[in-house]
Amino acid sequence: MKEILIVEDNPMNMELILDLLEFYGHRVTEAEDGIKALERLAEKKFDIILLDMQLPKMDGLEVLDRIKKNPATADIPVIAVTAHAMKGSEEHFIEMGCVDYISKPIDIHRFRALIDKYLGE
Repeated sequence: MKEILIVEDNPMNMELILDLLEFYGHRVTEAEDGIKALERLAEKKFDIILLDMQLPKMDGLEVLDRIKKNPATADIPVIAVTAHAMKGSEEHFIEMGCVDYISKPIDIHRFRALIDKYLGE
């Protein structure tokens, strides 16, 4: 069973992602903002991180930067989750250190394929 961290401030999106991942058989930890995400990362090891880019207190890019600068978390694949998927967004998130991105509203078929791809399933 894989450990997944979801960083998402919207309760409806969090519930959808959580339900999907649990249905796929993964263990999920939630964080509703960047500060909580970094706390969760200090507590245990995750196989993948789903990171909303529009977060309160600390935006997704700052959280991503901290994840990548920390040797303990730098190797964890991060998938950006964003409602602002415009042309060029994907390249920007990948340049910043994400392995991929998922746009909202979530396409559950693409979502499943991405999760399986990065978890090697």
